[in-house]
This record gives sequence, structure tokens and C-alpha cells, in this order.
Amino acid sequence: MLEVAIRKQRRGLTVEVGFTLARDAALGLFGPSGAGKSTVLECIAGLQAPDAGHVLWNGAALFPPAIPLHRRGLGYLTQEPRLFPHLTVAENVAFGLPRPQAERAWLDELRDRLHLGECWQARATHLSGGQARRVALARMLARRPPLLLLDEPFAGLDRSSVRELIIALLDWRAALGFALLAVDHNPDVLRRLCPDRGVGDGSGPRAGT
Repeated sequence: MLEVAIRKQRRGLTVEVGFTLARDAALGLFGPSGAGKSTVLECIAGLQAPDAGHVLWNGAALFPPAIPLHRRGLGYLTQEPRLFPHLTVAENVAFGLPRPQAERAWLDELRDRLHLGECWQARATHLSGGQARRVALARMLARRPPLLLLDEPFAGLDRSSVRELIIALLDWRAALGFALLAVDHNPDVLRRLCPDRGVGDGSGPRAGT
């Protein structure tokens, strides 16, 4: 279970949230731009340190103290793909896997389901924005993390692609049993991604005094 109770001062705004998320559940955070939704994900991921509070995953403290992202065992999809430009798509997706050859069937499934076959051996610098987004999603899923943090995961994609990726994520969540915490400006996307828990309205973050 993920347990979050944090406070973070951010440019005149106090972001203060508290929630729990079961290991196989999903929760969406919705609210206006600048309300602090991405800040919440960054604090859970370890890219920012909360000013107060705690973050627990399966009883282990991620904060305090601040545990680095690579030791948190979670998947984090940021608003920008942040691929390694000198690597191919295949190398980007398999990056960080201790034994990529042992994961060949899983990597093939990600490649085929996310329609990356045509660019699999291409350098990341040759990708379109939509392709780069799919590659970043595949790289995150390759390690089968037990918790996914998604920050506007479908930015820049057309409606057909969004529908297809939501279906794929829901299928993989059913198969792998990961927990999911998603941020998006579109409440319909969040309702489809998080049908079992609902959507937080972003009222947690509030103006500082």
C-alpha cells in the first residue's frame, strides 16, 4: 500500500495532500494548472523532498529520509519522454533491465502492443513526439514496477491513440496487478484509467499563508 501525507511549499502555494492507495488500485488527481499535482508525483518519486510528512510504500519509508528514485522500485512517466538520444528505441526500452534477454517475450509484447516495430532499431532522435511518448511508456513498463506514477501520460497524442493506450494500460494492470496514480487535465481520461477509485478534485493543494 502507498500512504502519502505531505506538505510542500511551492511558489506561494502550500501543497498539502493525504491519501492511501492499495497495491492493486488506481487513483487520479485532477485540478487546475499550477495546483501542485505534478509536485505530489515528484515528491513520491523522490525528485522533490516534502517539507513535512511521510511517504510509505508497503510499510517502507520513501520519505523521510529521502530515498533516491532508482531505489524506490516504482515507474514514473514524466510530461517529457526524456529518452536517451544516442540509444535506439530497443536500447531505451531495455535500459536498466539486469537481463534483457530473459525479458525478450515481454519486450516483444511491449513493442507490438505499442506499435514500435517500425522504429525499434531507430535512434531516439528520429522519433515523432507520439512515438517518443510510447517509447517512454514502454521503458517504464519494462521493469514491471508495482507502482506507476503517470504525469499527463498522453500529452500530444490524438484521441484514437489515447483510447488505445488506456485499453493497453488497463489490460496490463489487470495482468500485472500494479497500483496506479495518474495526473491529467482531462477528467475523462482519469475516470477511464482509474475506474475503481475515482478522481481526486485537486482540492488538497491550497494557497499558502
